[in-house]
Amino acid sequence: MTHTAIDSGAEFDRQVRRLIERDYPTTAGLTPQQFTALVAPLRNLTADIGHGVGEPGTGHIPFLLVVTRNVVAIEQMMPRTTLHGKAKPGFVDRSFEPGALERFVTIKEIGLPGQRAYLLLDIERGEQFCGAVPNDAMDAITAKGRSLLTIEEGIAMITHFPGILVKNKCFSLGGSRSGDRRVPAIWISRHAPKLGWCWEGNPHTWLGMASAGSRRSLRSSV
Repeated sequence: MTHTAIDSGAEFDRQVRRLIERDYPTTAGLTPQQFTALVAPLRNLTADIGHGVGEPGTGHIPFLLVVTRNVVAIEQMMPRTTLHGKAKPGFVDRSFEPGALERFVTIKEIGLPGQRAYLLLDIERGEQFCGAVPNDAMDAITAKGRSLLTIEEGIAMITHFPGILVKNKCFSLGGSRSGDRRVPAIWISRHAPKLGWCWEGNPHTWLGMASAGSRRSLRSSV
């Protein structure tokens, strides 16, 4: 896998600018300065990340700045995503019945390190699980000591790196569940990113399972 060396602080700053450009501060009821102040303390936590940024299509990202639904609602995050080089906004599939997204919460095995913003490290798109039964993919990831991604983390991935969402290499987000058999996922529909869901027992050749190595905030690391 080819990597391009980066300065982690500069990459963090780029991700902050990306969220400001995508109007996260206004949506959260904050000024750009207030939003920057909210996430700025996380910048120092990137200092020991010695990876590079994967070339487009590699499916690996060293770290992501994740803002949770406590700051910006999921329904407002998705329209701020696009495919690489495209302008059509992402959307939430109508198969989510009213109030359903609020019930898709972080599974207890994860334990998020920050209520408003944190870092996600060593992210893999998970295309090796394309065609696998989601339940089996989730078990395999857990057995490796890796962590399933939440809905907010999946949205962060395509917000900061739109080129990672490509045809036949889309991904499920097993870190957010609602107590039933549905597993949320992000794929391409109508030439835009779509947040939908698939059954935990139904494999899809174009849908893998995203995962991460760890999470990091000022108060804890998991």
